[in-house]
Amino acid sequence: MKYAYIALTTLLLGASSCKKMVEPKVYSYLTDANAFLTLSDAKAAVNGVYSRLKQPSGKSDAWMYYAGFQVTISDLTTDIGHASSGGDVGLMADCQWAPANTYLAFAWQHQYKLVTDANISLYYIPKMTSLTDAQKDQFTAELRFLRALGYVDLTDAFGPVIQVTEETVAKNIAAPDYEAALPTTPVAEINKMIISDLEFAASHLPANYLSNPIYSSNDIGRATKGAAMSLLCKLYMREHEWQKALDLTTEIMKLGYGLYPSYAGLFAEKNKWCQENIFSALADPLVDAVEIMNHFGPINNPQVTDRWQYFAVTWYFWNTYAANDDRKQMFYYDYIGTDGLHYMQAPTGQTNPPDGFYYMPDVATTKFADPKGSTTYYDGHVFPILRYADILLCRAEALNELNGPSTEAIGLINQVKDRSHATNLGAPGTFTKETLRDAILQERGWEFFFECKRRQDLIRMGKYESVVNKYLSAVGKVPSIQIARDKYFSYPQAQVDLNKSLSNSGRR
Repeated sequence: MKYAYIALTTLLLGASSCKKMVEPKVYSYLTDANAFLTLSDAKAAVNGVYSRLKQPSGKSDAWMYYAGFQVTISDLTTDIGHASSGGDVGLMADCQWAPANTYLAFAWQHQYKLVTDANISLYYIPKMTSLTDAQKDQFTAELRFLRALGYVDLTDAFGPVIQVTEETVAKNIAAPDYEAALPTTPVAEINKMIISDLEFAASHLPANYLSNPIYSSNDIGRATKGAAMSLLCKLYMREHEWQKALDLTTEIMKLGYGLYPSYAGLFAEKNKWCQENIFSALADPLVDAVEIMNHFGPINNPQVTDRWQYFAVTWYFWNTYAANDDRKQMFYYDYIGTDGLHYMQAPTGQTNPPDGFYYMPDVATTKFADPKGSTTYYDGHVFPILRYADILLCRAEALNELNGPSTEAIGLINQVKDRSHATNLGAPGTFTKETLRDAILQERGWEFFFECKRRQDLIRMGKYESVVNKYLSAVGKVPSIQIARDKYFSYPQAQVDLNKSLSNSGRR
């Protein structure tokens, strides 16, 4: 599927002379009277909401939300991610963020853009007389899934946030109040809305879009029954509702998903969709390109040239991979640069490279910088949001939390390991519930690095403070994480200044 923006802008064409200014002539504009009229309008509106997952697109700083910044708040604030460029992204990577950090503002801004666009369409589409009930149900289900995704991300990051819905849109249309200081809503209450949205989506969305009566082709990338159930499973995992999560994995596993044969092939830029994809943000280098390769690609590399290594993995984490694990090879860890220097990790105890060498402060990944992918400035990398390997490991975790180590739980973990030729876990009797939890956490790190899951995993398993502080100490940084304070990020300072109902009391 190609995600397209709805251009809710006025086209102004005009001319000027040295004698006088000519009033611009308005050729077209969108209002309540001429928008949301046709089936095409509804489709464009829904597609515009999908586009928020990686916006802004179209050759303009296209690396927001799941095309880049979500990695900053989810991975760089852990033991996995690193940024050597300094500034606000470096502060996030050193776990030294503050309310004025740009990336907290990005998170809030773009997550709410997704929610707001979904709410606007949820207000207008049910009122459209040109749509059938089946069409309204389809579009509403997609929109409610996308809104739920935005709220899962918002509550992961900030906890209690301002809950806005299509009813808020209606109130603002009737009596606009742009200075209203809306209060936050407890996470438990927001969870109720998320669950309602996802249950509706799961019951109204198809398993796939083959021969779909509403969309004319197999629109890969749209929300499906499996995507709704998987996101709901993730929410139940976050809330430690283990049995509910387990029951959902049972149903998801009946939908025909499977692991892609190779880890490297799964992330090849040309692999837009496969049996492992449940929900992803798609991109095409010619139509709606992103800047993922620019930000994740290696510096001075002869295969992937002119990239920035803005988001990179810590050597501390990379060194935890076993040599036989294929995933260890998904990095640019040793190469001769375009400048003739040998780029590598510093040997233990050494900091100053000899002539001809460059010791990299961190290591870039091929996951979003495919050496056989785009050679242009903009690329078409797919960003995975939900995939089947996650469901397998969620099931293993839920089984362990409910009943302790079992043959089934270890078998599920080993399915994921087998794909990367990693050494399997041993028999259930060699683990306790606690040690198997640690093994699952480690496996999730190896499997999902830079897929916006690490911080959430660490918090869910009660390991955020201990794991990240151990890492910070090991690399000579201040072990600054305090879970009581840092489970949620600070609200962005600009939002606190605008809305006095937001308070960072108890947060850093």
